Amino acid sequence: MTKEVTAEPVKDTKSRDLILSLIFDGIGMVSYLIPFLGAVTDVIWAPIAGLILMRMYKGTVGTVGGFMVFIEEILPGIDFIPTFTITWIYTYLIKK
Repeated sequence: MTKEVTAEPVKDTKSRDLILSLIFDGIGMVSYLIPFLGAVTDVIWAPIAGLILMRMYKGTVGTVGGFMVFIEEILPGIDFIPTFTITWIYTYLIKK
């Protein structure tokens, strides 16, 4: 008997993570479009963003990045920093 080998498509996690990072950074910046409601959305988005970043980027990078994105989103005035994209740059361009 011969065992049939099927090739599974290779997932391009680098491109997927970049697209998701840009989307999540965009979501974080949406609060600038809604002047007074923006602060409320930041309080809701901050812990969600932290958890998402921790799951996207495992290990120490994810833990530190998740903490940083939480702080960045919860503090007023600094949530323009693209933390997801910076984490992607560190993970795929600098770290390697």
